[in-house]
Amino acid sequence: MFGIFKPKAHIERLPDGQIDSAYKRYRWQLFMGIFFGYAGYYLVRKNFSLAMPFLIEQGFTRGQLGVALSAVSIAYGLSKFLMGSVSDRSNPRYFLSFGLLMSAAVMFCFGFMPWATGSVTAMFVLLFLNGWFQGMGWPACGRTMVHWWSRKERGGLVSVWNVAHNIGGGLIGPMFILGLWLFNDDWHTAFYVPAFFASLVAVFIWFTLRDTPQSCGLPAIEEFKNDYPDNYDESNEQEMTAKEIFFKYVFNNKLLWSIAIANAFVYMIRYGVLDWAPTYLSEAKAFSVDKSSWAYFLYEWAGIPGTLLCGWISDKWFKGRRAPAGILFMVLVTIAVFVYWFNPAGNPGIDMAALVAIGFLIYGPVMLIGLYALELAPKKAAGTAAGLTGLFGYLGGAVAANAVLGYTVDHFGWDGGFTLLTASCGISILCLAYAYFGEKKFHKEKDEKERLQAAEASA
Repeated sequence: MFGIFKPKAHIERLPDGQIDSAYKRYRWQLFMGIFFGYAGYYLVRKNFSLAMPFLIEQGFTRGQLGVALSAVSIAYGLSKFLMGSVSDRSNPRYFLSFGLLMSAAVMFCFGFMPWATGSVTAMFVLLFLNGWFQGMGWPACGRTMVHWWSRKERGGLVSVWNVAHNIGGGLIGPMFILGLWLFNDDWHTAFYVPAFFASLVAVFIWFTLRDTPQSCGLPAIEEFKNDYPDNYDESNEQEMTAKEIFFKYVFNNKLLWSIAIANAFVYMIRYGVLDWAPTYLSEAKAFSVDKSSWAYFLYEWAGIPGTLLCGWISDKWFKGRRAPAGILFMVLVTIAVFVYWFNPAGNPGIDMAALVAIGFLIYGPVMLIGLYALELAPKKAAGTAAGLTGLFGYLGGAVAANAVLGYTVDHFGWDGGFTLLTASCGISILCLAYAYFGEKKFHKEKDEKERLQAAEASA
């Protein structure tokens, strides 16, 4: 890897008496870095959705704005996959902070440059750039987690870390309201106020993040915790080429492909509800701008306890099996979507409750699929594995949620849009069920192989 992104070299190991305290100190420091760092990415991710009602007033159609918004998803899906491969061979300290600074720069353009919102082309190009820089966030955090926390720790760890994007994404609603109050109802504050705080977070990332334990004089996490994954050997600590990562550990992994497809439909629901909530609630349910912004906030923050609960259920109820918890939550999401759809106007309490329920439930499967991807590949290929699920989630699900859903609503009304969302719920459940039975078969064959080997050794 080139320049400042190059992974830091391993250094001489610290004395044994210092390793435990150093690991503890670094892990707290690193968790703060990736938690607030990823929250910072979401301060400058979905700002455009809050501005869409104002852009519709200027004459843009929902379909046009959906196409522009889809640029984020297209770029993010490609970037999360391609830059995920780069992140596997990069120092996350520089990789993560650089991506966030560039995203903030794009939002400043939207906030201060009139041409940025003057045409669909300009909006598409800027949102594409933002999506590309956003794709540098998750893989760098994933690389950090798989190097500093062992497999048995990651269920709880990833569920706690994953709520960072709910915190960051939810805060843009109150920030928007604050900006309107401070800057004389200037709707451009949806862009430049969060961008200012995101820039500060990028500086925080640079001061807190480090590369691998070995680059800090510590043993590999597997050795430190005596927690070795299946088929672990010394080669797992060596940097891999892009060809090895793609063809040996990603493209031939059937379970990884199955959860990637499931992710496309989960993201269709996630962003189909979230991105269009301000517009849907305004047009179909007569919500004011303030109420829509708070609904946006509650949707995101409801995902915090839901994600934690989903991670706990997958660890405790299902013994580390991720798919069953995902299926359970997606069944409940389907019910909540129906309530959100069929509740008539004039019952804002029920609309808010349904939206909160969807937010509470949908982020659990989002988190589980990302965690599942990390566990289905060696840690040096973790960014690429997670990138594949992101590629499907954003190029498939999120693009459909933006462009396809926008044009569907233009031609068939909101009933047509919700038909797409409920169909996506059903397909995601089927894909997760396929992953569950595939994983179950794999472990059954593995246990049988180990039993036969034990019998041969004792003969």
